Formats: sequence, C-alpha cells, structure tokens
Amino acid sequence: MNKTQSLLSIIVPVYNEEGNIELLTKSIEDALKGYTYEIIFIDDFSTDNTRNVVKDMKNPNVVLIEMKKNYGQSSALLAGIDYAKGDYIITMDGDLQNDPSDIPMMLEKLKKEDWDVVTGIRNKRKDSLIRTLPSKIANGIIRKTTKLDIKDHGCALKVFTKETAKELNLYGELHRFITLLAHSNGARISEVKVKHHPRRFGESKYGLGRTSKVINDLLLILFQRKYLQKPIYLFGNIGLFLFFIGMLINVYLFVIKIMGNEIGNRPLLTLGVLFTLVGIQLFTIGIVIDLQMRTYYESQNKKPYYIRKITAIENK
Repeated sequence: MNKTQSLLSIIVPVYNEEGNIELLTKSIEDALKGYTYEIIFIDDFSTDNTRNVVKDMKNPNVVLIEMKKNYGQSSALLAGIDYAKGDYIITMDGDLQNDPSDIPMMLEKLKKEDWDVVTGIRNKRKDSLIRTLPSKIANGIIRKTTKLDIKDHGCALKVFTKETAKELNLYGELHRFITLLAHSNGARISEVKVKHHPRRFGESKYGLGRTSKVINDLLLILFQRKYLQKPIYLFGNIGLFLFFIGMLINVYLFVIKIMGNEIGNRPLLTLGVLFTLVGIQLFTIGIVIDLQMRTYYESQNKKPYYIRKITAIENK
C-alpha cells in the first residue's frame, strides 16, 4: 500500500508540555515524510503556555482540541479518537519519551500481518522505580488473569485500525489498559520493541499516588471481561453464600428461642440478619451500578467530557 493512500491520525494528549510541543511536532514530521497525516493535540486544561505554543506553530497538519477542564488522559484520548479522521489512529505521549520514528515500522507490521493493534514495548525504559514498579505489577496481574500476553500495557505508542480505536470506551484511568479493552472487543494485537527516551522538559504526571486508581480500574476491567454478561455468577455466588450462612444462624437462633432461651441481646442475631440482608443486596447493587454507568454513557451516546472549542491551525 502506498504511503499517501491512507490518512494517519496522530493523537497526543498534553498537559503542561509547552517545552515539548515544537520538538515533538518536528520529530513527527521528520518520521512521517511521504505520509498523509494529521496531528491532534488534546490540551487537558494546561496551566502553562501549551495551548498558545500549539497555535503559534501555524501548522496546517495540526489540530488543537481544548478540554473545558482537566478530565484526565483517558477522556483526552477519547476526545482525540472521536475527532480523528484517519484510516489508522496512532496514540503517543507528549513528553518526547516515545519516538515517532517507530511509527512507520509499527504501521507496516499492522498492515502486512493484518493486526488490529500494534503496541510498543519500551526497550531499556528510562523511568524511575516509582513508575516502573506499579507498571510491572499491573502487567503481571493482567498476564495471569487473562489470555492476553502483552509485556508492556503502559506504553502509550500504539497503532490502531480506525474501527478498533473507534470502538473503545475510555473512562477513569482506563487508558493504561487500552490494549486489554481492545482485546476484550475482539481485536488482534501484536507488540514490537520501540525506543524510549528520558523526559527532557516538564515534570512527570505519574507516581505512586495513582496506584490505587490503577488497581481499581484493573479490577473493573477484569470484572467486565469475565462477568459483564453474567454478573450473577459473581454477585450471585457471594450473595448465596452469605445468605446461606445468615439463614443458618437465624434458624439456629430460632430453635434456641423455641427452647425458651433469650436471643434478643445476642450479637449473633445481628450478624445473622446482616448476612441475610447483604446476601440479598449483593444480587443487585453491583450489577445495577455498573449497568447504570454503561447505560448513561452508551445508550444516550453521551461522552465523559465537554470540549470548549476545536482549532484547526492554518498557515496565514
């Protein structure tokens, strides 16, 4: 396939990356000579001069999407994917740690071998232990609990077919598990080693403070993957167990009461009633909450973000 026949959409969420924007744009242009592409910067309500730097470049291949407030990287990615017009959609970070020169190789692999997603493995990763340790733990958990053998889910450099990217629904911190989401939708995924550079400008937005969010989102994905179509198998089994224990306690206390013993002051009575009620509630609460969230966003075609404006940069 000729390079110029397909439009590429390069999606780059940015937050306070004013020192990296021009260098990243130049490196993308150098890497994609001969390709037709658009670079979509999604500014997630930066507090520095990031927006103006993008506008001042006056680059006709660049589009700036400005978020109305700071929604996080998942919503920023989703905004870019929704806007993207390309036949192939490429995601990458805006901190210059990903190398755009890897894109042609990844794109060629996707086309020739008919993959839906090609994701990078950061070779000789240039990050601190605070970032690499939680990532290794999450990658290990995913490999153990799913059939997806991906070594580096946290690498932002990925190439998608348009159809695969448009099917993604990103909430919370789910961008970290975007390959797992794509795999859950039936995507065929491959991975290749890519270059990784140390951050040159700005500060990292990652740290141990996000670990709890990552764990919660990972548990959500694993639940959706295994139990979304049959949640009663999870909640029902736990609920039945607690209900059964509660009823045993209550029957025991009922027999004791018939035999003339006082049970009103026994903590066991409270425990039996509690187990019974919690067992019943577990049939419904988790299912209802998850389905409400999905119904709210999907059945009404709602998005978890609001865009203030979209600026297509033109030469003047």
